[in-house]
Formats: sequence, structure tokens, C-alpha cells
Amino acid sequence: MQVILLEKIENLGVLGDTVSVKSGYARNFLLPQRKAKIATADNLKEFEERRAELEKQAAELLGAATARAAKLQDLSVTITASTATEGKLFGSIGTVDIIEALAAVGAEVAKKEVRLPEGNIRETGEFDVTIHLHSDVDVVVKVIVVPEA
Repeated sequence: MQVILLEKIENLGVLGDTVSVKSGYARNFLLPQRKAKIATADNLKEFEERRAELEKQAAELLGAATARAAKLQDLSVTITASTATEGKLFGSIGTVDIIEALAAVGAEVAKKEVRLPEGNIRETGEFDVTIHLHSDVDVVVKVIVVPEA
């Protein structure tokens, strides 16, 4: 299925690209989320008329993400957790715990923005957690997990 992208989508294309995607991906994700339109002659014409407006919106989103990234740059948070004898945690530190720790220092982050590619944190130490604010903006936040006293 041919669609016109209305915003930049990772690993697919940028605003204005006409790309071929599987019909299920288009019907279930791109079209309901208003990230794309079906590539018909009428939709192409409408897109070209709205291109400047859409590019302005994309630039505003990128600017807002860059401003948030500047606030999160070089930020580190400490999380206290109960541990076993060898530094292993009873349980784990997940995205919700990281969000709460960031909120305690005044940084607002959504759950979908926290990236833990290796899964939850299950031991004490220092970890670099990526915060994905925009398709072009990622920030690394240091999370320090210490045992309870």
C-alpha cells in the first residue's frame, strides 16, 4: 500500500515521502495515528497545499524536544533498592521507577520515552539510560542504583 508520510517515522521515511508499506501497518498504525495518508491524487494535492504547515509543526516539535534534551543533559538520578548479598536486587528497576526518580529532580519524561534495551535493571551500579524524546533527539541519563542502608 502506498502512503504519504505526514511526519518523520524512524526506519521508514521523512515528511512528504511516498512509501510502500504493508496494508496492516498502514490500517492499524499509520492511518489511525494520523502519521500518513493513502497516496491518492487528491491526497497528494492536499498534502502539497499543507506542506508548509506540516513542516512548521515538525520544526516546532523538534525545537521542543531539543529544549527538553538540554534540561536532561548531564542529569543523574540515584535510586535506592533492597539488595541481596552480591549486589543483586530483590526485584528490578524499571521504567516507572526511573520516571519517578526523574520527576523527583524536576524532569518530566513519559513512559514510552525511556529506553531500556537490555531490560530492567537487576543489580546495583551505574547505568546509562537513553531517553528518546524525538526521532532525531536522544539523551543519555545516568541512573545510579545503590543498596538500602
